Amino acid sequence: MPKFLLQYQGALIREIPANETVTVGRKADNDIIIDNPAVSNHHCKVTFTANTFFVEDLHSSNGLFLNGKRITQSPLQDKDVIVVGKHALQFIDDREDKKPMAMAAAAAASSRPEGTMMITPERQQALAAASNAAAQKKPAVVRVVSGIVDKVEYELKTGATIYIGKSRSVQIPIKGTGLFGSAPENAAMIASRPTGHFLIPVKDRYVVLNGTPLHQKELLKHGDVIQAGGTTLRFEDPDEFTSG
Repeated sequence: MPKFLLQYQGALIREIPANETVTVGRKADNDIIIDNPAVSNHHCKVTFTANTFFVEDLHSSNGLFLNGKRITQSPLQDKDVIVVGKHALQFIDDREDKKPMAMAAAAAASSRPEGTMMITPERQQALAAASNAAAQKKPAVVRVVSGIVDKVEYELKTGATIYIGKSRSVQIPIKGTGLFGSAPENAAMIASRPTGHFLIPVKDRYVVLNGTPLHQKELLKHGDVIQAGGTTLRFEDPDEFTSG
């Protein structure tokens, strides 16, 4: 069943089922109540229609962010992260009947700043073709060069966002450096979109990209080296490598 993982500073607070309508805000009449001054009384709303979940900003004071981008409305995909104030809602869509066209539409819309899209039948066919083509492509990965992690490589699926950090809820767990091995709960995220794979800092300047501390979103290129605490990763994109 689809659900949301409510997180604060990388720590999981609770799981909430994704019903047909879910409201988020500071007031007690919301389905998900976040008691924080940065959150509006009625901050955003998630609705389910046409086999797709959509998130919509309810004219909040501080805005609504999806995978690091400010949006007004957008379809949701599995592992998308909605940021409300200082809290994060990760959307988990474990349905087995997800339609390729709906997934392709979500990926295309999430790459747009404002996320609103009207889909014609012709556009649906084009999205379906793009989805089928994407399914046949070999995905990009981040490969572990050194460090203690649970895998040797991590697959980057288009439309998904993965986190790097010390928290148990991240997809790429790392160890810190020094005597106590301290590291941020969430150090950075990799947002994989149709336009490319983006490395986005959560903890400013903690992660190092090709020798430079990361302080803003960067488009990853084949061969880029990511240093996060005591872990070193290498970004590899088979399509970019073969086309280059």
